[in-house]
Amino acid sequence: MENQQDDALHEQIAVAGMYENWFLEYASYVILERAVPAVEDGLKPVQRRILHALREMDDGRFNKVANVIGQTMQYHPHGDASINEAMVNMGQKDLLFDCQGNWGDVRTGDGAAAARYIEVRLSRFANEVVFNNQTTEWQLSYDGRKKEPISLPVKFPLLLAQGVEGIAVGLATKIMPHNFCELVEASIDILKNKNIEIYPDFQTGGAIDVSIYNDGQRGGKIRVRAKIEEIDKKTLAIREIPFSTTTTSLIDSIIKANDTGKIKIKKVIDNTAKDVEIQVQLAPGTSPDVTIDALYAFTDCEISISPNACVIIADKPHFVGVSDILKTCTHQTVRLLERELEIRKEELMEKVLFSSLEKIFIENRIYRKIEECETFEEVIKTVDEGLEPYKADFYREIVEDDILRLLEIRIKRISKYDSFKADELMKRLQEELLEVEDNLAHIIRYSIDYFKDLLKKYGKGRERKTEIRNFNTITAAVVAAANQKLYVNREDGFIGYGLKKDEYVMDCSDIDDIIVFRRDGRCLVTKIQDKVFVGKDIIHCAVFKKNDDRKVYNLAYFDAKTGVSYVKRFKVTAVTRDREYDLTAGNPKSKITYFSANENGEAEIIQINLTASCTAKIKQFDYDFSKLMIKGRDSLGNVLTKFPVRKISLKSAGVSTLGGVDIWYDSTVGRLNRDEHGRYLGNFNAKDNILVVYNDGQYELTNFELTNRYESKEISVLARFTPDKIITAVYYDGGSKTYFVKRFRIETTTIDKKFLFISDEKGSKLISASIDLYPRIELSFKKDEKNAVLEKEEINLDELAEVRGWKAQGSKLTGFKVQHIKVLEPRLVTPTVSEATEEQETESTAEEQEIENDSAVKLTPPEEIEFPDSGETGTGEQLGLF
Repeated sequence: MENQQDDALHEQIAVAGMYENWFLEYASYVILERAVPAVEDGLKPVQRRILHALREMDDGRFNKVANVIGQTMQYHPHGDASINEAMVNMGQKDLLFDCQGNWGDVRTGDGAAAARYIEVRLSRFANEVVFNNQTTEWQLSYDGRKKEPISLPVKFPLLLAQGVEGIAVGLATKIMPHNFCELVEASIDILKNKNIEIYPDFQTGGAIDVSIYNDGQRGGKIRVRAKIEEIDKKTLAIREIPFSTTTTSLIDSIIKANDTGKIKIKKVIDNTAKDVEIQVQLAPGTSPDVTIDALYAFTDCEISISPNACVIIADKPHFVGVSDILKTCTHQTVRLLERELEIRKEELMEKVLFSSLEKIFIENRIYRKIEECETFEEVIKTVDEGLEPYKADFYREIVEDDILRLLEIRIKRISKYDSFKADELMKRLQEELLEVEDNLAHIIRYSIDYFKDLLKKYGKGRERKTEIRNFNTITAAVVAAANQKLYVNREDGFIGYGLKKDEYVMDCSDIDDIIVFRRDGRCLVTKIQDKVFVGKDIIHCAVFKKNDDRKVYNLAYFDAKTGVSYVKRFKVTAVTRDREYDLTAGNPKSKITYFSANENGEAEIIQINLTASCTAKIKQFDYDFSKLMIKGRDSLGNVLTKFPVRKISLKSAGVSTLGGVDIWYDSTVGRLNRDEHGRYLGNFNAKDNILVVYNDGQYELTNFELTNRYESKEISVLARFTPDKIITAVYYDGGSKTYFVKRFRIETTTIDKKFLFISDEKGSKLISASIDLYPRIELSFKKDEKNAVLEKEEINLDELAEVRGWKAQGSKLTGFKVQHIKVLEPRLVTPTVSEATEEQETESTAEEQEIENDSAVKLTPPEEIEFPDSGETGTGEQLGLF
């Protein structure tokens, strides 16, 4: 006995085994009972218990949140803080709860008031779609005193509507909230066997890029942006913020970016009240378009979110796409609706059965036969025998409980029994029963009608808030503010922004790369630093722009091995950082004798002076770089001379050999590009501009910088500007309540300034704008107010109004009441020889104009619209070394 006790005392338990078993149990508990929602109702356990507690307390009035917390803790001791946090989170989503009091603000990050001050009750939507005691599976609470639902019979994709985020042991879930109306419509499409695509939608609005959403699964990503408006050239306004940020965190990120020099702003003002408004006042000389891009690049105005849809299916976590989750929820809704119909069918059949029994019992006076019965058993037997002739007509066997119900009918009711009313009631029950049976037979049709009814009752005000669009890729180095200055010590070979006593080169940002050329024919690209050694005898250094195919370097070098001087033209578009590249033939002691960096491929003329002792007959001659092809940086180059060179100097500056810049406009991102994305606008030279006609009746001339922003929804026409271009506009004058047509040329030359060309009266609006030669519209109007007949007329606008100044009022469109204006395709006109000659002298031929029109993006309401833009050239930097 003592030996057994000693063995028990000295029994060893492996710690590894204990850890493995206990930790797995803990991990399973956290995953299933705390962090990850169930696919059946889309709820975590604490959320499910909160809803159940509210249902139990529901009497139509508001309840203190503190009371709801106490009620919830009867089902599981989650803790009052966690229950309160979960309840506030659900209440802020404005779907399941009617809230009263200060529940905080997801936009500003303000927290809710204490639980004893705020009140809550279930919303009408929650009562309709979340609960049904007859279809709910129940289990005992943690202490066995209460019943709680295993899952709630939710007849709606609640998980996707609310979204969820949770961190468990070894896994996490992050499902984005989706739009209420789009979820309902997608559920209908699923039932119609159509393909679906659903994307996130956020209460905070903003814009979202879902190009790599990956159906919400692991590996996908979404980019969310604030909506930033340009109030004027000195002020930006942020109206909507990205999901998961607040106005406070957004302002903090802007201030931090300004303090670190990434952006240049003067002041940030938070005017948020009912609506979000953060004003960003710009520093003098700062471009609004570049600042907007910088805000997206360096602040929380743009964030990336990686979704990770993980849900509990059959008591196990599964990683699935949101489309599969929606399909599961939709088919579950169908099953729940079918189960509810089956229950209702059983109820109706029982009501019809008992109504028939009651009618037989009373009309056949069976109740009188029981007066002579001496025992209760005889009473039951007597009633049963009275019903015997009719039992074959019933759908099930008549049992003792049915007879007991008949015996409970009061004499007063028997005496007032109305056979006609009983027949009417049975008729209504039969009709409802037939309707239920029909719905069961066509359950998909019934489910579609159910979803349509949800959309009709609860869809108003739940339209999409977050705009889906494609974002342009912002290069941080392009939009970063020039917060540093680049200095160079050419002789010793140092560059950096800390060499303030040395030669100033240019402004730069602290994230820029710097390209360096040395006299020994080597070049390299390195990260800007306070001070960095790049090699002695620096002849050129500047900010390096990757993939810049407009910048061309012209170079002459002496090959020490052969004694020959070579010339070459090349570009440097991509390199490995801190790797040296040899631009000469690669022989030791070779050196660069002439160098120039040209922003737009300029090709200058240089003068070469040979040594006086050489045997060349001509000791001074010119060389034109425009005759030389642009090749790779590793090319040997062309022979300049075989004789020794004394000096090379610049004789005359050249022009660009690259021609203009081909520009395209991508309306999806509202940007110009040179990558052949979108619509081709044409070839732009340095002094070319872009004409922009806005939907609010203003026009503007801009340059063709790729950083310019052109929102397609705000623009009527965007085209390459030519002074002779004629704009035809139809607008409504709010003062005279009249429609006008005006045709005018641009007479202003100011860049980046908007000019209003329609009436400034309240209610005035631009109807359409066109740069076509022969624009047309279809006018729908009524000649008589009393006459309901709608007449239509096609109008050639070029014949209706003459070309006048941009401030002119224009010609009256019609004297009748306009109902609708539709923009038609411009008419095609072949000019006569004299007309063509005249047009050549004044503006351009019809053919030229048509070609130019093809490169314009026309957004002419109410038709589809498109837009255009331009490019720029630069000057060259020439450097003669000797």
